[in-house]
Amino acid sequence: MSLQGMSLDRLDDRAKLRAAFDQFRREVDNKGAMEGLDSYNAQALEILSDNGLADAIDLSKEDPKIVERYGVNDPTYQRDGAPKMVRNFCVARRLVEAGARVVSMNYSRWDWHGGDGMNFPRSREEFPLLDMGLSSLIEDLHDRGLDKDVTVVVWGEFGRTPRINKNNSRDHWPRASFALIAGGGLRHGQVIGATDKNGSDVIERPLKFQEVFATMYHALGIDPRIATIRDTGGRPQYLVDPGIEPIRELI
Repeated sequence: MSLQGMSLDRLDDRAKLRAAFDQFRREVDNKGAMEGLDSYNAQALEILSDNGLADAIDLSKEDPKIVERYGVNDPTYQRDGAPKMVRNFCVARRLVEAGARVVSMNYSRWDWHGGDGMNFPRSREEFPLLDMGLSSLIEDLHDRGLDKDVTVVVWGEFGRTPRINKNNSRDHWPRASFALIAGGGLRHGQVIGATDKNGSDVIERPLKFQEVFATMYHALGIDPRIATIRDTGGRPQYLVDPGIEPIRELI
């Protein structure tokens, strides 16, 4: 993100080169798609050339006592997931303070079938680190008065099997999962929905991922039932599927 010593002039030269390659597509473009892509490219270049970004991701400019609360990074690359960079939670908060509207993070492994038989030993190592980084982020947001303006959502793409497999681990399980939500001026301190005693199936108040998105749009003052955005082809697209409503318990 600091461009590794590349000057802004050289970055501008690369942008001009990309534009030259795009010229043929522009001449045959009948839907205005290239015009839409131009705005996204302009935003990307603006971000890369903004000193505020480099400052935000530089933790040497943060109070060392605050950084210490987030835990210690483990930069070791894992074959099926991100390193355990818990201090990136602090970077996320600094990015928000620098003006970022959305920050997306990926923590540790995601595919825990357990071929190496290390599912449970590794979870006992990784879950406390996640707790430390996440709780420090939420605490910092409250301390800075940002808890009403920032929504923190923690989830995976699916749940895990309620039964342990032959490798002493768990497999993919789309029938039950969960999300943790903090901030955003929402009504917290509650558990919404429930599974059976084995964590196998939802038996109370089933929810969909898109309902979380609808809730965040509602908190931003956007009505997801009528708001649309235009795709690169100029067609209007709804933010969530028809019929999806915000989670009533949270608003």
